[in-house]
Amino acid sequence: MRRLKPLLISVMLISIALAGCTAGFRGAMPPADGPPLHDVDVSGVADAVPRVEAIRRAGNKNPYTVLGQTYHLLETSRGYQEVGVASWYGSKFHGNKTANGETYSMYGMTAAHKTLPIPSYVRVTNLDNKRSVVVRVNDRGPFHDNRIIDLSYVAAKKLGYEKHGTARVEVTAIDPKDYQPNTVQAPALVDATAAAVPQRTALSDASEGRGPRPNANPVAEIAARDPSSEKPAFLQIGAYTSYQSAVRYRDQIAGLTSYPVNISKTQTPVEQTSLFKVMVGPIADRLQLAQVRRRLETLGLFKSFVVYDAQVWGS
Repeated sequence: MRRLKPLLISVMLISIALAGCTAGFRGAMPPADGPPLHDVDVSGVADAVPRVEAIRRAGNKNPYTVLGQTYHLLETSRGYQEVGVASWYGSKFHGNKTANGETYSMYGMTAAHKTLPIPSYVRVTNLDNKRSVVVRVNDRGPFHDNRIIDLSYVAAKKLGYEKHGTARVEVTAIDPKDYQPNTVQAPALVDATAAAVPQRTALSDASEGRGPRPNANPVAEIAARDPSSEKPAFLQIGAYTSYQSAVRYRDQIAGLTSYPVNISKTQTPVEQTSLFKVMVGPIADRLQLAQVRRRLETLGLFKSFVVYDAQVWGS
């Protein structure tokens, strides 16, 4: 019996250790990727709008290595065209940071690519049904030998392959200079990169700010109140007395539109305190402005003012 005691104790310790390892492994397992909990109507979702952007260091480490494989970035996206398999990524990565530090949204028109400069714009065509979308590349992946691009869930749904997981596609780079020749300058904006960006929080945090009131008909209002077709327009989607609150809200919205989401600082005339306004734009095309505004309001996240040269036009 004395000889059995050490053996029994050893068996018990091994069993406990194995149980602990199993529990730890299961706890460390990432959740499976998938679509949103609720169905998304993508019929009103606009494509990304190509615009000239600087190629910065963020997201463009060259070369870089993932899973033992080294990748070399293309010097330019100009002339790039490739046929292959596309996949998509969704809820598992929603709210995480992309390769260039932006916040990934499965509702945005974005994509991940292994070697294109970030950011780049590409047209992706589903070769089975001939549907096509324009997306903005702001992430790295997919790191599978047989896949050439990873689209957001919404982009994949617009192409009609969200239920299949993959599709055979053609990817063609877009030169923003050819796609959108007219450029506009934004008003003076707060340098948001100088401050640390807080972690993504729930959209309900925006309630501490003062959101604009709803408009009955965004398209009709924009057409009626457009003071000048030459002036750039912005959508003011929130205003805060706290800069950090404005940064949090900006980060939450950034993945929902291909247009820049910035923070503009103004002084209130009475209290003489700083007011940090979260603004989408500039948007030069009035039709695009109406479409972006309608899309954001359809999501039910906020209402918006239309701003021309710091003048607020809205009810």
